[in-house]
Amino acid sequence: MSEKEKKYIELLLKKCINFDKSKSLFINYDTVNKDFVNKLVNYAEEIGIENIYLDEKNIQDEYKILKNISIEDIENHPYFDDSMWDEYAKKDASFLIFTSPIPNIMDDIDPKKLSEAQITRRKSRPIYTKKQNYFEVPWCIAALPNDTWAKSIYQDEENAYELLENAIYKMCMIDTENPILSWDMHLENNKRIINKLNNLKLKLLHYKNSLGTDLKIELLDDGIWCDASMNGLVNMPSYEVFTSPNYKKTNGIVYGSRPLVYNGGLIDKFWIKFKDGKVIDCGADIGEEILRSIINNDANSCYLGECAIVEDNSPISNMNVIFNETLFDENAACHLALGDGFPECIKDGDKLSANELHEKGINISNTHVDFMIGTSDLNIEAETDEGKILIFKDGNFNI
Repeated sequence: MSEKEKKYIELLLKKCINFDKSKSLFINYDTVNKDFVNKLVNYAEEIGIENIYLDEKNIQDEYKILKNISIEDIENHPYFDDSMWDEYAKKDASFLIFTSPIPNIMDDIDPKKLSEAQITRRKSRPIYTKKQNYFEVPWCIAALPNDTWAKSIYQDEENAYELLENAIYKMCMIDTENPILSWDMHLENNKRIINKLNNLKLKLLHYKNSLGTDLKIELLDDGIWCDASMNGLVNMPSYEVFTSPNYKKTNGIVYGSRPLVYNGGLIDKFWIKFKDGKVIDCGADIGEEILRSIINNDANSCYLGECAIVEDNSPISNMNVIFNETLFDENAACHLALGDGFPECIKDGDKLSANELHEKGINISNTHVDFMIGTSDLNIEAETDEGKILIFKDGNFNI
C-alpha cells in the first residue's frame, strides 16, 4: 500500500464514515477497483470494524444485461436487486459507495432501460433510502480511478492512470500533511459561509450568465443552507453549500455548463426551461432523450430538489478538467438537481414525514440528478426582506 493510498483510506474511514452506532461496513464498488477495496478492508479490520459486506458490481456485466433485457424484465432481474442494502441499514451500518465510471459505455442503451434500472434499485432498498435521506446511517460517495476513465480524460498521456489518481488525491487533500485536519479547516470555513447565508434570510435567487441562463428560484420560508458534513462527509470531495428550494416556484431558463453523465450515458450542451417550478421544455445537442428520461422519471422528477453554490475559484475548477463524473464536476461548479430534496434543508425537517415535507415545498421524488450550471461569469442576485443583494459575482461569493 502506497502512502497516498493509506492516507486516502484513513480519510474515508475516520473522517467520512461514522462508526459510533455500529461496527458494520457496507462497501459498494466495481470489480475494476477490487485491489484497492481489499486494502481498505484489511485496514478496516485492523481498526476494529467487525462486519464488512462487499457489494461488488461489474459495469461491463450491467451493460450486457441491459443490452439484451426487455424493460419489463428489469424489475425482476437479480442484478438490480439492492435489498441487501436494507439488511445492513437495519444494522445501522456505514455505507461506503465507490464510483469509477466507464465513459460512454451506455451510449447505445435505451434511456428508458437506464431509468428503469435506477428506479428498480431504489425501490428494492426503501429502508436504506429513508435512513439515508434522514442521515440515520452514515454514508459516503468517493471515487477510484480506472484505466478507461483515465484515458478518456488524458487522451495523449502515457501515464493517464497516474494523472487521474493524483488528481483525485489532490482534490481530496491527500497531498496535504494531514488530510483530516485539512478537511476540518475547510468545513469550518463552510460553516462561516452557511451562517452568513442563513442570517441573510434569502427569499429568491436570480441566476444569470453569458450562456443564456436567466433563472429565478424561490426559497423556502423555513429553508436552511447546509454542507455535506452531516453524519460524516457524504461526498469526498465536497466543496458545495446547498439548500432545497420551493419546488413549485422556479421560473426561467438554465444552461448546462459541463457535460452530465447519467448511468453511463452522456448529456451535453443542454438547456432546461421552467415555469411554476415544473420543467416545460428542454434540449440537448447530445443525449436529449436521456435528459428527457430523467425529467420524466416520476411525477416529481421534473421539479428541482437542490440548488448548490460552488465557487469558480475552487480546487477542482482550477484543474480545468472535465471529469465526466458528477461527484467531481458538481464540486467544480454551481449546480442544481432535479428530483428529491433534502429534509435537513428545512427547519425541523428530520421530524417531518415525506408528505409533510412536500406540503412545505420540499420536492419528493424517486430520483436526484445533479447538473452543473456554474461559470466564471455567473452572478446570483438574492432578494431579502431588506432588498436585493449580489451574493455571487463573476463565479465567486460576494458576501
